Amino acid sequence: MKSYFITGTDTGVGKTCFTAGLALAMKAAGINVGVMKPFATGIPQKTGYQSEDVAILASASGAKDAESLMNPYFFPIPASPYMAANKLNVAIDIRVVLDGFEKLQSLHDVVLVEGIGGIMTPILKDYCVADLIKDMNLEALVVAGSRIGTVNHTLLTCDACKKYGIKAKGIIINNPDSAGYSADDLRADLTNLSGLDVLCSIPHLGKCDANEVSKFLLQSNLLSAL
Repeated sequence: MKSYFITGTDTGVGKTCFTAGLALAMKAAGINVGVMKPFATGIPQKTGYQSEDVAILASASGAKDAESLMNPYFFPIPASPYMAANKLNVAIDIRVVLDGFEKLQSLHDVVLVEGIGGIMTPILKDYCVADLIKDMNLEALVVAGSRIGTVNHTLLTCDACKKYGIKAKGIIINNPDSAGYSADDLRADLTNLSGLDVLCSIPHLGKCDANEVSKFLLQSNLLSAL
């Protein structure tokens, strides 16, 4: 099974919850799965991993890798890596991220890499998440929300993949809230308009629950499509 980069149509669409659920499903299937979130920002946790997202991913996968491998760059302010690095006067070295990814690949059968924000979120002045996916030579899983506006955001994300020469494996519809498009209507429109398969549509769960997402992914046979 391949490693994948999980990107999203926007922030807050459930990338971490889906990635954690996928890691749990792979672990249940006997796959040695590693996780990586190269860039994370926000309020640091008081104990354990600095990033709450990284803590969720590590717990789901069972990975015991060093935090510096799973999360090379953490910035304690809610902003893009580019803005946060500038504000904190930190120099980002992409080679550190790529070397860390290679190390994780040598330790695991599969590595799930979760992005930050959307695919065009800036990391350096002339380097965004799409550039990172390209440099990692990974296929992308695109997580889309269900709220109004997601068709526009998803098509822009798919177009960015084409522009950067990134192969998008397919779309994951996540329903973080009960409002928005119906799952069937959204699935049909995204399939017809993007030309990509909708690999699954995760139902509204009320809150991020990696265990429930994992059960759903196993029942939907997503692993067989990857």
